Amino acid sequence: MNESAFIERLRALATHPGARGLNDDAAVIEVGGQGLVLTHDMLVEGVHFLPDDPPETVAWKLVAVNLSDLAAKGARPLGALLGFALAGDDAWDRGFAGGLGNALSHFDTALLGGDTIAMPHGAPRALGLTALGLAPEAGAPSRAGAKPGDAVYVSGTIGDAGAGLALLQAGQAEPAALIDAYRRPMPSLALGQALAPLVSAMADVSDGLLIDAQRIARASGCGIEVALDAVPLSPAFVAAREDTQESRLFAATSGDDYRLLFSIHPERIAQLPDLGIPLTRIGTCTANQGVSLSHDGVPLPLPPRLGYEHTPSPA
Repeated sequence: MNESAFIERLRALATHPGARGLNDDAAVIEVGGQGLVLTHDMLVEGVHFLPDDPPETVAWKLVAVNLSDLAAKGARPLGALLGFALAGDDAWDRGFAGGLGNALSHFDTALLGGDTIAMPHGAPRALGLTALGLAPEAGAPSRAGAKPGDAVYVSGTIGDAGAGLALLQAGQAEPAALIDAYRRPMPSLALGQALAPLVSAMADVSDGLLIDAQRIARASGCGIEVALDAVPLSPAFVAAREDTQESRLFAATSGDDYRLLFSIHPERIAQLPDLGIPLTRIGTCTANQGVSLSHDGVPLPLPPRLGYEHTPSPA
C-alpha cells in the first residue's frame, strides 16, 4: 500500500471539519473564534535526509518543512512539539539540539514539548515535529477552491533541492546554493500571510511541482495546465543541469523545494505582493480534470512519475 492508498483508507476516520477531508497539508480548527492551524511532518534517515548530513541542517529542515505547511495556510507560527529518537550518538544529538534552537529562534517559534525515545541499535533516525500556527483573519486557504480560468503561480525557483540531493548522492558538495536548497529550505511565511487573502487555493511544493499541482486539481475538482517552459529555474540549477526539456522535467518532479503554489483569479493578479520573492505564472486552471503539461505551446505526455510518493520497499 502506498501513501495515497493509505490516506484514502484514513478518510473515513477524519470526519472532523478541521481535517478538511485529508485533502489539505494542514488541519484548521476554530478555537474561540480564531483558526488554529496544525501540521505534522516526519524526517527519516535515508528517506528525507542523508546519513552524513550535518545534524544542525537536519534540525533546520525538520522545522522548515513543517513551517512551510503553515506558510501555505497563511498562518503565523506559535510553537512546535518535537518527537526525537536517540540513536546513541551524543555528538549528533548535541548538534541537532543546537540546530533546532537556531531554527526555532530564526522563525520565532517556541518549543512547547514533545516526546523522546531510544531507537534500536543500527536503526535509522526518525524525527517528527508538530507545528501550530494562527490562521489569518480572512481564513486559511486550502488546496480546494481553484476554479477554471484562475491563473497558477509558483514562488521562487523550482528544482534546486532536487539538484542538490543529486550532487550529494554523487559525492559532490558544490555548488553550495543547490546543497543549501536541499539541506536548509526556507519557508515563505511572510509571503504566505500576504497571499492568503488573495488566492483561491494554495499549497507548498514539497513532493514535486507536478504532483502538488495534481493535488490542488483533485481537491478543487478542476484541471491545471502547466507550461513546462515557464517553470522558473535558478542560475545555479541551469549551470549544473542546463536548461532543457529533460532538466525542466527533472525540476518539476523533484521534491523538497518548499515553494508556494497557488491559484488566483485574474482580476487579483495586480494585487500580488512584492516581497522580494519572484512569483511566476506557470499555468491555468481548466474545466478538465487532473494535470496536463506543455512545452513552448506543444502538449507533452505526463511523465510516469509526477513527484515523490512514499511506497514501502519490497520485503
